[in-house]
Amino acid sequence: DSAQENDSGQTLKDRIFRTLKDLPPMPQVVQKARKVLADPDSSFSDLAKVIETDQGIVTRILKMANSPYYGLSGNVSSVQHATVVLGGQTLMELLNLACSSEILGKTLEGYDLASGDLWSHSLAVATGSQIIAKKVHPSLEQDAFAAGLIHDVGKIILDPYVLERKEKFQAFVQDGKESFLLAEKEILGFDHAELASEVCEQWQIPHHIALSIRYHHDPTPSGDDILSYIVHMADAIAIMSGIGAGIDGMLYHIHEKALEHLHLGRDDIGDIMADMADYVDKTTRED
Repeated sequence: DSAQENDSGQTLKDRIFRTLKDLPPMPQVVQKARKVLADPDSSFSDLAKVIETDQGIVTRILKMANSPYYGLSGNVSSVQHATVVLGGQTLMELLNLACSSEILGKTLEGYDLASGDLWSHSLAVATGSQIIAKKVHPSLEQDAFAAGLIHDVGKIILDPYVLERKEKFQAFVQDGKESFLLAEKEILGFDHAELASEVCEQWQIPHHIALSIRYHHDPTPSGDDILSYIVHMADAIAIMSGIGAGIDGMLYHIHEKALEHLHLGRDDIGDIMADMADYVDKTTRED
């Protein structure tokens, strides 16, 4: 009985939200830094001051700023310095990375993702989204990066519940006709994208970012929301590249209008794939 199914889905969702206290909150630093960046009267040192309030994040930002990707290996010694050499937008990118790395680095047995798989996949989708946004809607570049980075945070929250029902999930997808996403909906009553967007609202992440996370598997119901199409396309390209897809990567459907909607051609996909792989490699490399 589907009414009862949905009811149990809502009951399960309520239970999950009660246990969300265990999930690290998206640090306040991110909200404050967004406000500073949005304020035309603010300076780089205002941004640095906000970030310096969280020592753990400072450590991770400096580690990433000195990674091969940013080309400053070993030379960035403080957040103030990083802001000057990298600029506010890149620092915001690093701040998002630093805040997410802890949450996204886990092993997810329910989704067959080894430690670091989801992190690599999230990095790929973040940079892919940013590249696509740069081509089609440059003012969304920063938001596209942030949305791509946390688009799959719902999997982290759902993983223990999927693991508890692993046999049901395997039975559902075993003939290769049904996707893992549909299995989530059928077995749990909702999917990881829906759950993630609700968590984003709790984290006070801007509504349009939460919306794109909600519809990253199928942008149709988003009402032609450009950010939803951007994250969807980047996710599809990352999965085609085989970057951290796990069990969920089977039967991934690309929206047939996505390329057209974003004015992208087939050759663009190859370029984005190459840039993604490069970014993931350089950002995660320990030099």
